[in-house]
Amino acid sequence: MEPSAREPLVRKTSSSYRTFPESAGRRLDKEYLRSLRNKRLYLAVFAAVLGNFSFGFALVYPSPVIPALETHPSPALRLDHSPLVLNARLGRKLSIMFSALPSAVGYALMAGAQGIGMLLLGRVLTGYAGGVTSASIPVYISEISHPGVRGMLGACPQIMAVLGSLVLYALGLVLDWRWLAVAGEVPVLTMIVLLCFMPNSPRFLLSQGKDDEALGSLCWLRGKDTDYAREYEQIKDSVRKQSRRVSCAEIKDPFIYKPILIAVGMRFLQQLSGVTCVLVYLQSIFKKTSVILKPEYDAALVGLVRLFSVAIAAVSMDKAGRKILLFVSAGVMLVSNLTMGLYIHFVPASQNGTIANKTLVSSANVPAEATNYITLIPLLATMFFIMGYAMGWGPITWLLMSEILPLKARGVASGLCVVVSWLTAFTLTQFFLRVVAAFGLEVPFLFFAVICAGNILFTGCCVPETKGRSLEQIEAFFRTGRRSFMR
Repeated sequence: MEPSAREPLVRKTSSSYRTFPESAGRRLDKEYLRSLRNKRLYLAVFAAVLGNFSFGFALVYPSPVIPALETHPSPALRLDHSPLVLNARLGRKLSIMFSALPSAVGYALMAGAQGIGMLLLGRVLTGYAGGVTSASIPVYISEISHPGVRGMLGACPQIMAVLGSLVLYALGLVLDWRWLAVAGEVPVLTMIVLLCFMPNSPRFLLSQGKDDEALGSLCWLRGKDTDYAREYEQIKDSVRKQSRRVSCAEIKDPFIYKPILIAVGMRFLQQLSGVTCVLVYLQSIFKKTSVILKPEYDAALVGLVRLFSVAIAAVSMDKAGRKILLFVSAGVMLVSNLTMGLYIHFVPASQNGTIANKTLVSSANVPAEATNYITLIPLLATMFFIMGYAMGWGPITWLLMSEILPLKARGVASGLCVVVSWLTAFTLTQFFLRVVAAFGLEVPFLFFAVICAGNILFTGCCVPETKGRSLEQIEAFFRTGRRSFMR
């Protein structure tokens, strides 16, 4: 094994693991990229990311529902606050379609819920579906895309998740919680219909020995008048080198463990930055800090800012690069969390309207009338936090996961990343409420600020630049440690 390939994950002096050189060429030349017709590719991506739309819709479903159920007239529905293999075996497309069933059932249960138990079961099913799509959709998009548009398309899952959240916030202004669940069925059913006509990933088909079907899939995605056969041979060569499943002994190989550690580390730090806590409890946080507008309007405004920001990331990712956006993203989140924590800590309750400082989710009956324009600060801080997250650590974390993971371990490793991500999110949301009850709302935000500072260091030390590189070039780099493979 090359000495450079045995170097540790985090190091300062070795040049072999630095950002890939800006002058590195592409295996697929510019003429080929210009000849591609992407309409069908875009359609396949759209069909897949409807799963992310549904996931984003389901993720923030509690935000308008919790305040409504806290005062629900029915005791059965009133909240009192006391009580990975699929991706590798079924394939990316079928895994996405497989998630539709529990999602559809989950929304149906929430729409017809007669008690808290049915609501919780519906949330479990939609959450499970979201976990499946979180692992499958980024990998599917990465494997069907080419380097010229992979960054832009890789941001689409995050865009659709944000759009789903925004639509939920907007509909929450005019619909009650049952009809919100009914609305959630629409993207799920649309996704099933569209994906029936979309091809499987060529890389997955080759890994299953379906060469002719893989060639047909790539032809459909690239256009029959393009030189897709050249790309097909490159993909086939890469798949042939990794035809076996990863063994326990191979996990010790830097080619395997380095990208997995980077991907898992990014997913862990992404959730520790506090984004899920903020999104799930957004309206409650705004009631807590008594911002100048009604909490439901603030939540919709934040969702709109989030959508705008992730769209900026999508159009700039293939031009500016991944790392610079990660640095900017973490910096903005750091400042925003720090501002929020210091505001809550230093501004007197008489000025910011904070009542019952030791509670959060039980604030349904707390008046949210702002008494001072200084209450704009938490709204702006939250908006900038969401903006920073959506510009980098939101979409790029998912994209890099699908780019750097080795093909032979991509299915299982992407599942591991999702498990780590949502276990972290679940644990953090549970401790979030307890910390707020014990120490106040400012403590978690100050903790999130510290994590964002760590994100900056992690990006500089560990994250490679993958802009404009094919998946085969990225794998060759991790296999050898040589920058020459990126030229």
